[in-house]
Amino acid sequence: MTEEITIKKSGFVAIIGRPNVGKSTLLNGLIGQKVSITSPKPQTTRWQTLGIKIVDHTQIIYIDTPGLHKEEKRAMNRYMNRIASAVIQDADVIVFMIDATSFRHEDELVLKKLHDAEKPVILVINKIDLVSDKSELLPLMNKLKDKYHFAHIIPISAMNKENTHHLEKEIAALLPEGPQLYPETQVTDKNIRFQVAEIIREKLIYATDEEVPYATSIEIEEFEQEEKLTKIGAVIWVERQGQKIIIIGKKGAGLKRVGIQARRDIEKLIGHKIFLRLWVKVKENWTDDDKALRSLGYE
Repeated sequence: MTEEITIKKSGFVAIIGRPNVGKSTLLNGLIGQKVSITSPKPQTTRWQTLGIKIVDHTQIIYIDTPGLHKEEKRAMNRYMNRIASAVIQDADVIVFMIDATSFRHEDELVLKKLHDAEKPVILVINKIDLVSDKSELLPLMNKLKDKYHFAHIIPISAMNKENTHHLEKEIAALLPEGPQLYPETQVTDKNIRFQVAEIIREKLIYATDEEVPYATSIEIEEFEQEEKLTKIGAVIWVERQGQKIIIIGKKGAGLKRVGIQARRDIEKLIGHKIFLRLWVKVKENWTDDDKALRSLGYE
């Protein structure tokens, strides 16, 4: 019989930053399993995803967010910025992530939003594994110290999990006293259908180039779970006929490859065999249509 853990502290930790600084990689590393998809391409994360973990007697609820970015040309961009901005007000602690190799204008935009946040902010300098001489980080750290009163400045490598244990320790220390908010065994707020859709989208991002990954969305139409086999039917929505042709590929080879790669990860998630069917359909200009976004679950 396992001993019940008494939770003394709890709270929400927003992981924010510009696109492609490693927010989802950090979340997955802290939780110890994949709860948010990752790719080298910016704006992979579109949703607010929770990762839930108990450290000693503290329940930490991490919030992975889309990258804050300047351009809001389309409804999808405005949606992602709203999601990322909202958590700054909702969280108990904020983790502001930047890239050790460059501090850009979009990082400045995130920093400006933090000036309205009346809560502790930890500056996390990620990708230090790409910096051979760590003393090169000092000018950047000193520069940012003058821009904002951070609770801590912590260099890490999310990819290699370097110094992330120290980061988590400091986060736990800053969280307020509070009760357990989620069951002990729960690691994310997203259900299986959502996770399956995100796995398929991740494989599409890796399989396609240019604008195609940003014009795709996944809708699970069929999810029939049996004891030893789960049947899944998913629609890949795109904006133009040309994008549909690219995804399907010659004689269906492109779509088949995505299906094989997605099936492998989905079977790991579910724990048994799956039968996966994929269709590609066109919904014109859906990324710049608020009504279309809502119909696809972007609330």
